Amino acid sequence: MNSKHDVRDVARHFQIPGEFCGAEPYGSGHINDTYCVVFDQAGTKTRYIFQRINHNIFKKPVSLMENIQRVTTHLAGKMAGEPDFSRRVLTLMPVRNGLFYHHDDQGNYWRAYLFIEQAKTYDAVESAGQAFEAAKAYGRFQKLLADLPAPRLHDTIPDFHHTPKRFAALVKAIENDASNRAGLAKAEIDFALQRATIVNGLINAKLPERVTHNDTKFNNVMLDDATGEGICVVDLDTLMPGLTLYDFGDMVRTTTSPAKEDELDLTRVTMQMPMFEALVRGYLTFAGDFLTPAEKQLLAFSGKLITFEIGLRFLTDFLGGDTYFKVHRNGHNLDRCRTQFKLVESIEQQEEQMNKRVEELL
Repeated sequence: MNSKHDVRDVARHFQIPGEFCGAEPYGSGHINDTYCVVFDQAGTKTRYIFQRINHNIFKKPVSLMENIQRVTTHLAGKMAGEPDFSRRVLTLMPVRNGLFYHHDDQGNYWRAYLFIEQAKTYDAVESAGQAFEAAKAYGRFQKLLADLPAPRLHDTIPDFHHTPKRFAALVKAIENDASNRAGLAKAEIDFALQRATIVNGLINAKLPERVTHNDTKFNNVMLDDATGEGICVVDLDTLMPGLTLYDFGDMVRTTTSPAKEDELDLTRVTMQMPMFEALVRGYLTFAGDFLTPAEKQLLAFSGKLITFEIGLRFLTDFLGGDTYFKVHRNGHNLDRCRTQFKLVESIEQQEEQMNKRVEELL
C-alpha cells in the first residue's frame, strides 16, 4: 500500500531546508500512511515524520489540521522556556503556500512533523513505571489544554466515543450481516448484547466537555530513551471536544493488560491492578487539579466502558467486512474484539477493588 506514494514529490512542497535523502514506512498505526523522511542539511541528517491523512476515515482533513495547528501552537506557548521543550510538543512543518498541510494532485492530504529524537513509543507497556509516565503525560496534556481559547475545536469524527451510537451500529451490523460472518462471532455478539445496560454510563453522567485526545493508547506517548519520562503526546487526529474519561478509559484499555490488542492467547489478557494504580497516580498528578468529583468517581468504570466500546467497534468492522481498521490476517478484527471483551471481563471481576483503590489514592 505504501509504495504508491511519491514521498519525494510530496516533500518538496514543505518548507524544509536541505536535500531529500529517502523515505521509509514507519510505525504501526492502523489508519494513516506514515513515513520517516531524512533530509541532509549541510552535512547533518535530520528526520521528519510525513503522514498521508486517511480521508476515508477523517472526512474533514482541513478541520482536523486546524485543530492540530491550534493545539500544538497553544501547547508550545505554554511550554516555551522549559528545558528541551521542542521535544515535548509536536512541531508542524509549514507548506510553501503557508498552510500546514499539502493537498496533492491525487486528492491526498499530507502533513509533516519534526521527528522527536531520543524517545520512542512502545506497542506494549513493560512496567508500572512506564504506565505512570504515560498517564502523567496525558494528564498534563489535558491540563495544559483546559484553557484553550474559543472557538470550540472541530469534531473530527462526530460521536467518536458515543458508546450508545457505537452499540446501535453493532446491532445494525448484526441485522445486515453484510459479509455473512455473524455465525463466526456468535459468542462475541452474545457478550455484547448482554451488556446493553452499561452503554449510557458516561453519556448520562452530566460530565463537563473538555479538550480531549480520544485515542490515548499507551503507544501514543513517547518515552524519553534516557530518563523514561513521558515527554510527548502524539497522534492528534482525534483531538476534539470530549470527556476526560474517554482518555482515561482508553489508557486502562491499552496499558493494564500485558497482552497486545490482537493477542491470540486470551489467557494472557488480564487487568493488572499495579498497572491500574500506576495509571491513576500518574494521571492525577496533573488531572487531579481540575477533575470534578463525578469524573474522579467514574475512573474505574471508564476503563470498562471504553474497552467494551472498542470491542464493539472491532466486532462491527468484522461483521461489515473490515472497512475501517487495517487488517493483516483473516479474522483480525474478530481477534481484536475477543481481546477487548476478555479484558472487560477481567475488569468486571476487579471493579469493586479498582474503585476502592481510586478512593484511597484520592
